[in-house]
Amino acid sequence: MSRKLLKSGLIVSSMTMVSRVLGLVRDVVIANLMGAGASADVFFFANKIPNFLRRLFAEGAFSQAFVPVLTEYQAKGDEQKTRELIAKVSGTLGVIVSIVTLLGVIGSGAITALFGAGWFLDWLNDGPSAPKYELASFLLKITFPYLWFVTFVALSGAILNTLGRFAVSSFTPVFLNVMIIGCAWFLSPRLEQPEVGLAIGVFLGGLVQFLFQIPFLYKAGVLVRPQFGWSHPGVTKIRKLMIPALFGVSVSQINLLLDTFIASFLMTGSISWLYYSDRLLEFPLGLFGIAIATVILPALSRKHVDAAPQAFAATMDWGVRMVITLGMPAMAGLVVLAKPMLMVLFMRGEFGINDVQQASYSLIAYASGLLNFMLIKVLAPGYYSRQDTKTPVKYGIIAMITNMGFNLIFAYFYSYVGLAIATALSALVNMLLLYKGLHQQGVYRIERSTLLFIGKISVAVVTMVAMLLQISAPFDTWLEMSFAQRSTTLAGLIAAGGLTFAVTCVILGLRPRHFKAAT
Repeated sequence: MSRKLLKSGLIVSSMTMVSRVLGLVRDVVIANLMGAGASADVFFFANKIPNFLRRLFAEGAFSQAFVPVLTEYQAKGDEQKTRELIAKVSGTLGVIVSIVTLLGVIGSGAITALFGAGWFLDWLNDGPSAPKYELASFLLKITFPYLWFVTFVALSGAILNTLGRFAVSSFTPVFLNVMIIGCAWFLSPRLEQPEVGLAIGVFLGGLVQFLFQIPFLYKAGVLVRPQFGWSHPGVTKIRKLMIPALFGVSVSQINLLLDTFIASFLMTGSISWLYYSDRLLEFPLGLFGIAIATVILPALSRKHVDAAPQAFAATMDWGVRMVITLGMPAMAGLVVLAKPMLMVLFMRGEFGINDVQQASYSLIAYASGLLNFMLIKVLAPGYYSRQDTKTPVKYGIIAMITNMGFNLIFAYFYSYVGLAIATALSALVNMLLLYKGLHQQGVYRIERSTLLFIGKISVAVVTMVAMLLQISAPFDTWLEMSFAQRSTTLAGLIAAGGLTFAVTCVILGLRPRHFKAAT
């Protein structure tokens, strides 16, 4: 099992790597095109709303509820009933998301007023941010249909993942980045408002992703005609699991929307600085945390169906160890190399040195919570695979309320950086509650050997940080470098950091067997 999990994890990570690299290229192109000004703020706002709903209808709550039920149907060996379940789920979900998408396009002004209240109030009072409200409402009409496409993309991906075909769904996001980059290069320069071209890129990206997965579903024999089936037993079960999961799995997204709401009252550039720093955070989170969570959910679901609690706990432990191994050095690297990374990736065109400074503060704050974000991705499947969605909801409510309180406190003192601090702290609360629940239920608890493993990884990370601080050049020196010099120097630091971490791990006695799941 450990070999299969590692292979699946490597496949997902490899495909995700391609997507994330292109995602960084996309953000570099956007930063060069619009920087961190008003237009960038508005585009990121219009892109964030459908992405938030995507987590609700697609990748988040739906997948967490759908995969365990589909696994259960497949375990019974009745192919016809499995195909019927897919047909009923796709038809029912399609009707719901079509209605939501239509309402979103028609009511884009109301949605913008709700989540961009600062801009809306300025619009009512002819304030300086009034044009932001009008532009955001228009862009949202273009980006909102992305929700419809990506919902079916996520459904297709969940089906293929359950069949063990992880590469397709992991590679699919590449097309969104390609479409946005293409529109930024060839369409936006020809428009009076370049952000409109980017919004069109989002729409096209959703369409191409949707079309790309259809042949793979057909080849796997699971391409069926959607049928509405609200009362179908499988749909009913998924619905009951999904309703509480809508909140539980999307706590971090709700927190980000709260950040956007508050940021609309702050200085111009706040939303953009938070966006660029969040994008750098999403790279290791998607590459490691989400990739590991993607492969262990079907595995945990099978262990639950097979009534194998020891194997279930072993799979959970493997996920935690992998996240610790990959997440801790990534977190430390983002904190230590925040400014050089932002300079190399984004400092050109409209994105200046002040933007690097401002975005680095929020990046450091976000990065402090990276390990907790990743652990949440791994611990949450411990509940969803057992079809328990109520417990994570309870913890999610606590984390969200905590985040609201932290937002009010830290935003008052630290402006937009305070929002990032609050998000990181609420992730810590959520992670601790998830682990505490699994421990109390007797599902998973960290063994002494895993604690020793974490201690060794921590020593290796501290050694890596000390080395990076010793050899890294002062910020003024980075400013004097050319782009090529910055790029090669940053690449050298990352390589040196990774090598130091790996060598220290070996010296401390860590071997490949420590990264394998017990079977």
